Amino acid sequence: MGSLVPLLRPDVRQEMIHSFIAHTSPGRSRVFAIAKGPRDELEAVTTLGAGDLHLTGELVDALNCFLADRDEASLGVVLDRVPKPVRMAAQQYLKNKCTPMLGAFTSFGPIDLVRPAVYFGDIDGELEEYLEGAYMIGLGIRMSNERGSDGDVDWVVQLLSDEVSVPASAEPRTWALPVEAKLLQTWTSKQLTGGIGPVRSALNVAEDASAEGHWVRIHTLLHSDRDVDFEGNGSSEFVVDVFGAPIPLQHLDE
Repeated sequence: MGSLVPLLRPDVRQEMIHSFIAHTSPGRSRVFAIAKGPRDELEAVTTLGAGDLHLTGELVDALNCFLADRDEASLGVVLDRVPKPVRMAAQQYLKNKCTPMLGAFTSFGPIDLVRPAVYFGDIDGELEEYLEGAYMIGLGIRMSNERGSDGDVDWVVQLLSDEVSVPASAEPRTWALPVEAKLLQTWTSKQLTGGIGPVRSALNVAEDASAEGHWVRIHTLLHSDRDVDFEGNGSSEFVVDVFGAPIPLQHLDE
């Protein structure tokens, strides 16, 4: 009688793939993906032969960890140990069914835009109220400064369907750092002091940096207290990244 390898359960939204399991018999181990939908379904991923059964647990754990943290290097260490057909089948499945999230965010979890970009001419009470409302109902936020053709600086805000979770040991960031600009400073709302709330504090940091001509980006995330299981407790944080680059020109086609 076969046995199921204990699986890790990264609770992240991944193109319908919830986790990986394996069914092991004396002659082989078949690796499956659990696809979430109206009904949970098993999808075949790859098969390990009798001589490689001892790698089953390690492979399943590595695939589940990849769903959670997208660490290709760690996954590659395990895939290098399995037979080439197994490695190729796993890689092809991940490519077809577990693509990283859309947009400029990292691969910690997929998100969707709630609405197109909204432009604000100033950091004022109207913008603060807009962000406060989104934050209170749990929407994700990303915001950056852009310079229009007239030279004025606007703040571009996008609201996301959710705040993306990051593991406890990860950097507090879900918006991938740009390759073309040096990071000068990262502020998070964990640094809050006094009675000012996270929205106003983040806006103050952003406004001061923008006044000095720096490109600034703000986004929110959920910082988990665990590295794999995202069902644990976590804290919602504002993150402000300040770059050693001039404020970029506005792109009205977003």
